[in-house]
Formats: sequence, structure tokens, C-alpha cells
Amino acid sequence: MKNKFVAIILVSILLCVSVLWVVFSKNNTSQEEISKKLIRFHVLANSDTTEDQALKLKIRDEVLEYIYPKLKNSKNIEESRDIIKQRDQEIKKIAEKVIRQKGYNYNVVTMLSRENFPVKSYGNITLPQGNYEAYRIIIGKGEGHNWWCVMFPPLCFTDITKGEVAYEKTERDMKQVLTPEEYKFVNNSNKEANNLVVKFKMIEVLKNICKKSK
Repeated sequence: MKNKFVAIILVSILLCVSVLWVVFSKNNTSQEEISKKLIRFHVLANSDTTEDQALKLKIRDEVLEYIYPKLKNSKNIEESRDIIKQRDQEIKKIAEKVIRQKGYNYNVVTMLSRENFPVKSYGNITLPQGNYEAYRIIIGKGEGHNWWCVMFPPLCFTDITKGEVAYEKTERDMKQVLTPEEYKFVNNSNKEANNLVVKFKMIEVLKNICKKSK
């Protein structure tokens, strides 16, 4: 009787793992395709002190004000990437100027690179954990909480606090670069996606387990 019970438990575990693996494989493919179509924007604060976090947000605001007119009419990711690269040194100067004005002497590092991100939500969009292209501004030690958004398509310039109006613009922008299936995959505003973050978190845990087992 005991052996039968153990066998049932083992079969149940194997079935669960099999289902999770199928979901993981499908979602991993979707994430990889989506990541090829986006550029994220990542600002890392020196630390989590109130002052350093405020400095991070001030730098964010100044950089977005500068770069928005350059990116708002970008037609594709290649054009946006070129604009960011061409303006990199100017963006760095803007960040350094804000730092000096606020009385700090932190170094600033800017880079366009591929980075691993955890599950993150921005308004009605939830992006799964994975490797994404990102433009990063690292302030000082870069050990504080970060701020992020999507630079292409230009979601950074949409005020997500404006509710439905902002969500409609986000939807239009994302649908211009993603397939209908990919957009459905990241859209967290419909009833089917209510558990999207939980789902992505489970996949993230499974990914980490798989990495550790290698």
C-alpha cells in the first residue's frame, strides 16, 4: 500500500514537471522573440538612501526630456539603437551635470548592452524574466533600487498614471512591434492575464532550477 502511494506521488510529480516544462519551453521561445524587438531603459541609483533615489529620478527626468524628441518618431529598433548610440556621450554629460548640481561627485557609466532582467510590469505590460537589450545609466556604485521602462517602442514617455488613455497608447505602440500572439503574451490588462505575473514568476523559478542543475 505504501509503495503504491509513493508511486502515485512520483507519477504526479513527473506529470507536473512535464507540464511546467512544456509551458517553460513555449514561454522561453516567446520571451526570446520579444526581447529582439525591445530596448529597455535602466537607471541604477548609487544606493537606497532617500537622496540617492531622488537623484536617480532627477537624472531620469532630464535624460527622458532630452531623448524624447529624438526617439518619438523612430520607425524601428535599428533606428532607435543608432540614435541612442549617437547621443550616448550627451546623455552621460546630462547625468554628470545633474550630479554636480546636486552637490555629489559620483561617477556615471552609460552603456547599451544585453542584461538579464527579472519579471517586471510597466502599466498594462508585464515582461517575463530574460535577457534584453538595455540602455543603462549606472550612478556611482549602482547598488540602489533601479528604475526601468521600455525605450523602444517609446513607452518611457507615456504617463502610466493616466489610466486608460495611457494604456491605449501603450497598446498601440506595442502592437506596432509585436505580433498579436506576442502582445497577448505580455498584456496584463485582460481577464486571461490576471495571473500573468504569478505565471512568469513560476517560469523564472523553473529557469533558475534548470540553471543550477547544469
